[in-house]
Amino acid sequence: MARKTFDDLLRESKLPVFVDFYADWCGPCRTLSPVIRQLAEEYSGKLTVVKINVDKQPDVAARYQVQGIPALFLFQNGSVLWRSSGALPLQALKAEISRALGW
Repeated sequence: MARKTFDDLLRESKLPVFVDFYADWCGPCRTLSPVIRQLAEEYSGKLTVVKINVDKQPDVAARYQVQGIPALFLFQNGSVLWRSSGALPLQALKAEISRALGW
């Protein structure tokens, strides 16, 4: 079976897609990682959560003009609804997601 691309995911997802652009060497990215895991657990069935390593997929990061990491994006129907750069606490992330999606 062919591996799905990020574009396939955005196009086919029935749920909003939250993306964390990160790198293994990035300290703030490592700090944010457990927050992203918790977000994925709490929003399971409501939100697709994806992590993209900018060192392994620089083309995707470049397409979305990621200049600093962690870079956080929220997509719906293939369009960017919200983006932020830097680590945020879980409650702030949840508030931004709820505001952007009208939840």
